[in-house]
Amino acid sequence: MSKKWIDTHFHVFNAGVAIEGARYAPQYSARLADWIAQAQGVGVARGVWVQPSFLGTDNSWMVAALEAYPDMLRGIAVVSPAASLDDLRSLHQAGVRGIRLNLSGVSHEIPEWTQAENIWQAIHELNWHLEVHTDQGQLPHVLTQLPSATPVVVDHMAKPLEACATDPTLLALSQRNKVSPVYVKFSGAYRLGGVNSNTLASLLLSELGDSAVLWGSDWPCTNYEQFSDFENLTAQAREWIGSESLEQVMVANPLKLYWAAV
Repeated sequence: MSKKWIDTHFHVFNAGVAIEGARYAPQYSARLADWIAQAQGVGVARGVWVQPSFLGTDNSWMVAALEAYPDMLRGIAVVSPAASLDDLRSLHQAGVRGIRLNLSGVSHEIPEWTQAENIWQAIHELNWHLEVHTDQGQLPHVLTQLPSATPVVVDHMAKPLEACATDPTLLALSQRNKVSPVYVKFSGAYRLGGVNSNTLASLLLSELGDSAVLWGSDWPCTNYEQFSDFENLTAQAREWIGSESLEQVMVANPLKLYWAAV
């Protein structure tokens, strides 16, 4: 069992806590202590706390945890497109390494982000990336609205319509990968709308290479909690990635993306 693997996508929240107007409010708590115990039990040594969209732009709970566990944790924040450079620098000092744009279930027209020069300046200055979650088949349109030089991390295997090289999502990823860094998180097979995750994983590795792949547990697998067992999740990772690329995907890539920047 590896003792160095890195989980690049997990969530922490408290039961019933959500911003006003949120489409989802959890009925149970997902505690950091529970993630630590379960992850370490299968050899996952570090993790990336991704701010849930239903908690809005108050990242203070996550920031406190990052400061308490500076070697173990990094974070992905949710911010307003009007966030100041000073605010983002403060998040960086705490251990945040990117911004999440969760468009699942909402409009994929993002003019307020396209025009957010302060955000793109901060991402460049801080060596951050933009993490994007879209509805199935919507990623190509979103990518056209983002600055071409901005590094992008795509959630949940990019959610194409089909697992084939000619799918528009796969084509868009391959094209963008030629001009700026692109990473795809292998996570959340239950969010793929019936697309076979094994076929898709093999295709993404073939099209992008293992240096463009990350793995995330998606713990506690919100709305799909029956899949949140870490032994099963890491076994699935092995199946998706294959032994030859495990060290690259599970250790080298996340160390470079989340821990190299200071």
